[in-house]
Amino acid sequence: MSKIAVISGSPTSNSRLYGLVEYVEAKLTAEGHEVTHINVADLPAEALVKAQFGNEELQRATALVNDADGVVIASPVYKASFTGLLKTFLDLLPQTGLKDKISYPLFVGGTIAHLLSIDYALKPVIAALGGRVVLGGVYAIDPWIERLEGGGYGLSEELIERLDRSTDEFLEELHWQTVRAESRSNQ
Repeated sequence: MSKIAVISGSPTSNSRLYGLVEYVEAKLTAEGHEVTHINVADLPAEALVKAQFGNEELQRATALVNDADGVVIASPVYKASFTGLLKTFLDLLPQTGLKDKISYPLFVGGTIAHLLSIDYALKPVIAALGGRVVLGGVYAIDPWIERLEGGGYGLSEELIERLDRSTDEFLEELHWQTVRAESRSNQ
């Protein structure tokens, strides 16, 4: 099965973004994939901001991305783009840090007006990092994700359907990536 790194760029621990992330992680894990989570807000702030490449925690986080077959990139949308926190982490990846990796964006924003933030803000950064396969991903708005009283999140039916479709597409791409790699190694 594939190794998948989930990179979360939310600066807050109770972001509605985690409703999407938890749903997708559960689906990927249920399919037998090895899923690791990088919560960028938990990394040492000074090491992130000062690009201290020798920091052990940053090295572990970038190694998780390096070892992954696929990467889920999750962020709330602020000012029509993903968070600066996420950008700071992505800037620490090597120039080809996403080469040959399937990228699956998950964004959440307050309004549908920022729907194209995945296409116009994130995809150029993924391309600059050598990423070649970028799925459309899912952009959700806050009203589709409810914080539940006992903890956790309730997702709208439409959002669940979109997450199911896009996660299935991610899994299919991961499968074909494995098939292509095996075919190349057998030649």
